[in-house]
Amino acid sequence: MKALDRITIDPEVMGGKACIRGLRVTVGTVVSVLAAGRSPAEILDAYPYLEREDINQALAYAAWRLQEHEVPLSTL
Repeated sequence: MKALDRITIDPEVMGGKACIRGLRVTVGTVVSVLAAGRSPAEILDAYPYLEREDINQALAYAAWRLQEHEVPLSTL
């Protein structure tokens, strides 16, 4: 997988949620707006400080996170 160099996690920014380039725009926000039916062009219009690669990496990060799965601990 290509490095996700535009995704930052800082406890001082948005409570440590994954953000775009340290900005106060979370990966969750970008993915949610896409899921709501907005196009990347509409996102870039609404957030003019974002770039197309920011959206691409937000999707790649979200997909990577969904590949993780938790295994319950035994209740012995």
